[in-house]
Amino acid sequence: MASKQRPMVTEGDVIAFSKHMDNYSPWELMKLSEHFRPDMVYVIENDIPIVLQELTSRPVITAQQAQDYSDWEKNHDSTGTAEKLVRDIFAVSYAARLGLWTCLFALQSRWAHPNLNGMLDEIIQNGHNLLQEILLNESGHAPDPELKACQVEHKAKLRDLTGRMKENKTPGQSEGQIFPISSRYVELKVVSDRHFKKQTHQEHEALAAAGELNEYRLQRRMKSELERIAPDRLFRWCFRSRRVPLSVMVSGVADVGKTTLVQKFIFDWATGKHYQKFAFVFFFKFREVNEEKMSLESLICQTYPPLWDKLPRVLEDPEKLLFIFDGLDESKTDLKLRSREAHELCMNPGDVKPVTVIVASLLKQTLLKGCSVLLTSRPSKLTSLEVGVFHRVASIVGFLSKERERYFSMFFGDERVSREAFAYVRDSQVLYTLCYNPSYCWITCTALKPCFIARAGRPQPAPKTVTQLFVSYVTHIMANHTQERPEPQRMRDTLISVGWLAEYGITDRTLVFQPHHLQVANVEFSPFLTGFLVENPQAEGSSQVTYSFLHLTIQEFFAALVHYLDYKEEKFRDTMAKVRSCKEGDYEIFSRFLAGLSHPATRMPLEKYVGQLKSSAEATHKVIGWLSEMNYEELQSREDPEGKRRLINVLNLLFESRNSQLVRDVMGKDAHVDFSELYLMPVDCTVLAYVLSCCEEIQRLTLDSCFIQNEGLERLRPELHKVRELSLSDNDLKDDAMKNICSVLKHPNCRLEDLRLEKNMFTEASCTDLASALKENHTLFNLDLTRNKVRNNGLYALLEVLKTPQCKIQKLVLQENGLSDDSCERLCSALSRNSTLQHLNLSANVYTDRCAEDMRRLIRTSCSLTNIRLSLNDFSPKVEEQLRSLQREGLKIHI
Repeated sequence: MASKQRPMVTEGDVIAFSKHMDNYSPWELMKLSEHFRPDMVYVIENDIPIVLQELTSRPVITAQQAQDYSDWEKNHDSTGTAEKLVRDIFAVSYAARLGLWTCLFALQSRWAHPNLNGMLDEIIQNGHNLLQEILLNESGHAPDPELKACQVEHKAKLRDLTGRMKENKTPGQSEGQIFPISSRYVELKVVSDRHFKKQTHQEHEALAAAGELNEYRLQRRMKSELERIAPDRLFRWCFRSRRVPLSVMVSGVADVGKTTLVQKFIFDWATGKHYQKFAFVFFFKFREVNEEKMSLESLICQTYPPLWDKLPRVLEDPEKLLFIFDGLDESKTDLKLRSREAHELCMNPGDVKPVTVIVASLLKQTLLKGCSVLLTSRPSKLTSLEVGVFHRVASIVGFLSKERERYFSMFFGDERVSREAFAYVRDSQVLYTLCYNPSYCWITCTALKPCFIARAGRPQPAPKTVTQLFVSYVTHIMANHTQERPEPQRMRDTLISVGWLAEYGITDRTLVFQPHHLQVANVEFSPFLTGFLVENPQAEGSSQVTYSFLHLTIQEFFAALVHYLDYKEEKFRDTMAKVRSCKEGDYEIFSRFLAGLSHPATRMPLEKYVGQLKSSAEATHKVIGWLSEMNYEELQSREDPEGKRRLINVLNLLFESRNSQLVRDVMGKDAHVDFSELYLMPVDCTVLAYVLSCCEEIQRLTLDSCFIQNEGLERLRPELHKVRELSLSDNDLKDDAMKNICSVLKHPNCRLEDLRLEKNMFTEASCTDLASALKENHTLFNLDLTRNKVRNNGLYALLEVLKTPQCKIQKLVLQENGLSDDSCERLCSALSRNSTLQHLNLSANVYTDRCAEDMRRLIRTSCSLTNIRLSLNDFSPKVEEQLRSLQREGLKIHI
């Protein structure tokens, strides 16, 4: 837990830190403060009231100023308020800036914020070196005169190479639009995590396989575990490794923006915006140097020919060099990083080795000791790497809500249309979750365009599943990408050829295709196919090209679609054997498309362009047979997170299939569903709600510690009346969530008998609604409100129900709810008129000897009670003994 990481900061520590900071001159302190301004804003925005309280107590600001900032926050967002606060303090005086630093240091006792810990650690451990580094990153080294011209030319080449973003062309365009990267770049969230092995595996499972991102979970972790890093801070001090890193890994799932981030990083270096301490930056893509043996010298000269005659001089100062290798996951061979493989590493720039060995040598510092290296990769590749090689491991988590909304606005242009499209996607959750990924954002916007912009007649119906979204995308391309629509047979033949190419790539783990691959698959590259495939020139001035699908997910879609366009028994059997045997999640998205296309209504829009899918009946039969084989009981019996995540993936297959009878067959009668201890995203709740909608009854649904919050509960609510035993413990549910629970209890066909709401944040304010719902409900027997904040007033509302003859509650648990002596008399009065309550748990409240007489009367007069728990209250030993003595046959007293 985060609380275990909080350092114990004494006032003596605070004074010592203040003296340390006072050693800096006013100019130095301002320079350091400006350097850390983004971190300060990010830290402060997370809890502005606590910061204002600390600033007032020091005192850095007055109570009136604190109130003014508090009022400002009510009318603006927290980021804007934090920016204003920092800006104002910086402008006041040296003493005010010093006071802000002192307050932030003192706040370590109340926060375990990684960005706070990081900047304080850096300024304490590396402050004076940092000042030099800040200046060096701004101005760079004084270059050797003979290298100056070479460096200028090199920067110009990289500036031209990275200065523009080419957006994928939308249907109707002959070419994708070109934009300056500075105007089109949408910020990607990058975080750093100390859990190298654990985190990369979780990302692989939860992001790469599921293609999903839980924004709430991420934001919680970013506040307690993850350090947010701007791209221009990747090579700054890392407080986890306690050093300025030389080797950095940036991971992220397919198409999340790794290459775009690197492009922006290089462009900013080439234009002098950051990291001028690097005199030369060299950028390579693994896919372009995959199977070659060469030396580092030849690799550089092949990519940057103008450096040929100056290269020995350039390589003389390794600490001034940065090597960037993009796409480790596209490498055909593994990095040789383990100690036993050290003999294979390069020692000199002229050593001829496979490129992966060159990269390993740079990372292990056997080659050009002191140089810096930046790699990008998908998370799945990281699990096989040695832990200690990288001084920092960062993950791109893509777009959060604001970035997604901005992307939609940029894509559609029209504010009304972008707002409507974004609202639809957000409400869908399945589509909204996809949009954490910039590439999926583009595909989603492209597919939704005809649904929200009607050129003639009514807009098309909007997709609800991922498969329907990609069907919409493909049909949109077919409808708009050519001047004349080809005959259906020709279009189908084209898609079949592309499909078998995609299928080969998925099963053979091939993402980049050579021209001969297209020839074998009978794919003739044409302008129409640029909606799905792209050409990748091998080198500047070269006529050689390779091909790849626009996005991996498009490749996976076509790989699934081809089995419905051109079913071949043997190929289908071989592919499904690989799907069944795969444990790494490589076929998750492919499998979803395969399941989704089994529904005729999902496939139907394609038939307008390719004619009737004659092979679809056989494929559908086989796919449904495969889905029917899913052993739900076996998956549900697994209690480990990996087993539960696999179960979620199975439910996603059922969701995509839109086959309610199939769902019932797989789930069986009286199903038990348990996802406790697994973070459930809102999209997971949407999928689970669909599965529940197909079932007549659910015996037990356990969602303890799933952090579903009210958003997830809102999506589940329409189906929860079918559940007999529902457990929602430890989900951070607040009073607004109680309205959804009450809606379930009031449902005319409610079957709920057991409701567990322990460890949430319900207060007395929610108990009035709960009491009203319980009056209408005639099925609930057990209610557990352990560790909420019901307090006396909340109990009084519930007692209005308990004293009515219609009340069915047999077990009521109010453990640890802040109940006090004042409530005991009314509790006694209400229960004396209750004939159904058998179990009452009042443990861990604040009852004292003052209510002893009322408690004795409650025990004597509550005729239906068979079990009462009073442990962990504030009774004296004498009163405890008196209460215990009232135990009789048929009544157990636990105290």
